[in-house]
Amino acid sequence: MSAPDSDLTEIERIWRESSERSRERRAHGPVRSGRRPRLLAGCAGLAFAAAALGLSGQERQTRVGVVTAPAVVAAAGPTVGTGRVAGVRAESPPPATPSRAALRRARAYARRAGGLVSFAVVDSEGRLRGRARNRQFVSASVVKAMLLAGELRRLRGVGAPIDPATDETLRAMVTESDNDAADAVYWRVGDEGLHEVAKSARMKRFAVDGYWANAMVTAADMARFFSRLGSAVPKPHRRYARRLLASITPSQRWGIVDAAGRRWTVRFKGGWRQTGLGSLVHQAAELRHGDVQLSIAVLTDAQPSQERGIEIVRGVAARLLARG
Repeated sequence: MSAPDSDLTEIERIWRESSERSRERRAHGPVRSGRRPRLLAGCAGLAFAAAALGLSGQERQTRVGVVTAPAVVAAAGPTVGTGRVAGVRAESPPPATPSRAALRRARAYARRAGGLVSFAVVDSEGRLRGRARNRQFVSASVVKAMLLAGELRRLRGVGAPIDPATDETLRAMVTESDNDAADAVYWRVGDEGLHEVAKSARMKRFAVDGYWANAMVTAADMARFFSRLGSAVPKPHRRYARRLLASITPSQRWGIVDAAGRRWTVRFKGGWRQTGLGSLVHQAAELRHGDVQLSIAVLTDAQPSQERGIEIVRGVAARLLARG
């Protein structure tokens, strides 16, 4: 219900008189720093004006809100957007995923896990964090995701389609982690093609010399790669690449995938092998949930078994993805 013009005029007159009396009192008394006294005086004047007109509590809130004195608007606190809507507070942005507490738990778990454990996460705000994230490991099969990007970039560069034979080779390499297929792709892409992929994904410590399985990677770089699949893979082939990375054979859907559950869409690649230190197990992934996107890489070595390495990858990811 809107107030009559005469009521509004009367409110404005009373408010101005109240403000004038307040200024006179301040001129003859102690002056306090800050704006709070002026805001309180303005609010008190308006409350008095509403009471003088005999307005009810609900009417008082509605009609007094019509008077847009600067002091009243400022007193209402934060506003939404750029509008000056009194009494409506701005919504806080959603917290970053993972939270600081989740990162602390993941770091503590990785520190206690034994062997060599590094992880990195590019969070939902684009920040890269982790533990021992720049330590280099032999890549094993996790680099096959980069080989996929390298072959798709090569095909785009020469204007060639993904023919049935190439599709079969790429599917075997990615979804089943077939090493013969990886060899075939590597002979086409070479070290140069892998370095171009690393550059497009802004990887900083990637190294390869003579064979794909001996490439050196860090958790930070693999998290960067999966966070920038859109840059590493040519636009016409991005959907194809993501579909392959989401179609890994069930026997290899462990670690981050288990931790993510059904809440997240996961595109990923894992790798495992024996080294002079013990069992090496790696996994890196892109995760999406609605508008939220992040990437996680967990690299391990010197583990007593592949099963223990898988358990550690899942344990780190589960803590990073835990709510709260």
